[in-house]
Amino acid sequence: MNVAVACARLGVPSAFVGRVSTDVHGEAIWTFLRDNGVDLRACQRGPEATARAIVEHTPKLQFRFEGTGTADTMLTSVEMDRLGRGPHILHGGTLGMFRGRTAETLARLAERHPGIVSVDPNVRPQIIDDPARWHHYHNRWLARAHIYRASDEDLAWIWPGRGGAECAAELLSGNPSVVFITHGESGATVYTPDGELSADAEAVEVADEVGAGDTFAAAILASVWKLGLAGDPEGLGRMELADWRDALQLAIVAAGITCSRPGADPPRLAELPQGMGFEL
Repeated sequence: MNVAVACARLGVPSAFVGRVSTDVHGEAIWTFLRDNGVDLRACQRGPEATARAIVEHTPKLQFRFEGTGTADTMLTSVEMDRLGRGPHILHGGTLGMFRGRTAETLARLAERHPGIVSVDPNVRPQIIDDPARWHHYHNRWLARAHIYRASDEDLAWIWPGRGGAECAAELLSGNPSVVFITHGESGATVYTPDGELSADAEAVEVADEVGAGDTFAAAILASVWKLGLAGDPEGLGRMELADWRDALQLAIVAAGITCSRPGADPPRLAELPQGMGFEL
């Protein structure tokens, strides 16, 4: 949801595919998505409760989840034709990748999607009680991914004891054309078969880190859409390392803005600094 909202705020047409509860929390989610211009025609509604992610800031930032049998786990089908012919970029990860019936539904969607597939594992170890199941679905998404984004923390959980460059090299030996690794306050690095390119994060007063990774991913997808590559996985693979410089910088700046204010509140296009080269 955060990625869909962030893309919409950057002026890129986006849709959310999932199952949203009809309870009071689900109504709030539905209204939030609709008010931010996210297409909901491929969404399901259901009477199951809304999963809750409770963010606690003391003594340090941590998450607590309440999500057994909740609506987000009950997605049984996706009618992509409701969104038109596209081309569409399919982005997935986080909880939907491994929870309940939704995991299988979305994995099958990724496996049959004819366009670009983007993955951000966004690992939440606190609620992964079956690592084998998580890796099963991660591997299925990975086999179809053209764009892969992960944080240093994600990679440390997925492939313990291995550095980011080593992980990126292995990822690029498979299907992905480009890999982005974020380093928190230190910035981010993009890896392609041509090499790697890093950019430092700008200094910001951090109010809340929630949603920063989602904003980063959204900015990358928005850049791909702007370049006219949404329906061209082969064209994505032909991009040279230097071609990703502007996208990387945009993603870092956008994520920094999200960190500067409470809640997952990604920036709108008008909030980006002039000269970012992102006019739609």
